[in-house]
Amino acid sequence: MQDEFDSKTGGIALPIVLGEDLSQLSVDELTRRIEDLTGEIARVERERDARSGVRAAADALFRSSS
Repeated sequence: MQDEFDSKTGGIALPIVLGEDLSQLSVDELTRRIEDLTGEIARVERERDARSGVRAAADALFRSSS
């Protein structure tokens, strides 16, 4: 996941834009982008799973009280 300040390059980390032209990026930049996206996917999956658990608990509560 990218931070506002990229400690590896010593500069400001730029946001990832989906569909962006990748032809000007180096192999190292592409590798970093993959790492960032993989981290972001894991973060989104954790949030989704947490919400699914809350939803399942709420559904079970309402089913049992009806």
